[in-house]
Amino acid sequence: MRIRSCLAALSLLGGVAAAGLTAPSASAAACSDIDVVAARGTFEPGTLGLIVGDPVYSALQRKLTGKNLSSYRVNYPADLSLTSAAQGNADVVNHVKSQAAACPNQRFVLVGYSQGANVVDNSVGVSSAGAVVGSPIVATIPAALEPRVAAVLLFGNPIRALGRSVTGVYQSRTVDFCAHGDPICESGGGDVLAHLGYTANADAAAVFAAGRV
Repeated sequence: MRIRSCLAALSLLGGVAAAGLTAPSASAAACSDIDVVAARGTFEPGTLGLIVGDPVYSALQRKLTGKNLSSYRVNYPADLSLTSAAQGNADVVNHVKSQAAACPNQRFVLVGYSQGANVVDNSVGVSSAGAVVGSPIVATIPAALEPRVAAVLLFGNPIRALGRSVTGVYQSRTVDFCAHGDPICESGGGDVLAHLGYTANADAAAVFAAGRV
């Protein structure tokens, strides 16, 4: 019931915030230094995501002043369909592969919030199957491109509620925020509003990424 309440709150937020929203425009610039690939949460409004993607991208622009940044909004439904996260997973991997081929010096920062964190988990080889709005892995970033992923920034990550997290080669480049009481990422959590408060972590995430770029 708490999980349904969280997702319903995001849906409501989407309806309220859609009009008059100003946000960074998402673009996959030809060959920027850093491409920020953002997977929004279920029903989350905004260009890259009102709660996480947009504020994180703005914070990265402030922190990485010596770098040219582009952004990419992951193309997936971000809804409750059984294939939603899988579609996002495939799109992240396809985007990274195509950008990497076109731009040999470009690096990537992957950002995922809520269902979007499932999308990113899968893309770096950590299955979100069994998690809220999760899916089995359908594609992973090729090992040859792994060094070009500078940072992985996750928020309200549903696999945390299953006791899982990003491990392996990406672990040291990953920061995974889970607010106390957030029922999406904390097993037994009961604070629905905690899942909507990750904008407060945008600067900390940008600082983390800046230390790894």
